[in-house]
Amino acid sequence: MRIIALDLGRRRVGVAVSDPLGITAQGLPTLKPTGRRALIDAIRELVEEYEAERVVVGLPRNMDGSLGPAANEALAFAENLHNVLDLPVDTWDERLTTVAAHRAMAEGNLSRKKRRDIGDRIAAQLILEGYLESLKRTPTE
Repeated sequence: MRIIALDLGRRRVGVAVSDPLGITAQGLPTLKPTGRRALIDAIRELVEEYEAERVVVGLPRNMDGSLGPAANEALAFAENLHNVLDLPVDTWDERLTTVAAHRAMAEGNLSRKKRRDIGDRIAAQLILEGYLESLKRTPTE
């Protein structure tokens, strides 16, 4: 089952997709929509192209775990996306994914411009990797 992950931003949206077995995450080109309708249309196209059965939206919680305005927007977007796509849409705590993505790129000596261009994609990959890892865990009783 393929899963698409989204790192929502005001101007850019990072995207990643899992392999068909749900083991690895691969970054896709960053979306730069001109509005919510265009964004949903672009996501619908990706869902169809990759035959995704689930979408994961990064949830930008505050460092204390509480929900701020950005998290509430992400939750509302996830609910809207679920209604439009008629697919399961989950959220995943994305705290520090953007920081981790930029740190990894800085260590890789990427220029600031390249970091800006691919940072959202890497953040989406990290969101998806965390989500996929959580699916592998079995609850202990």
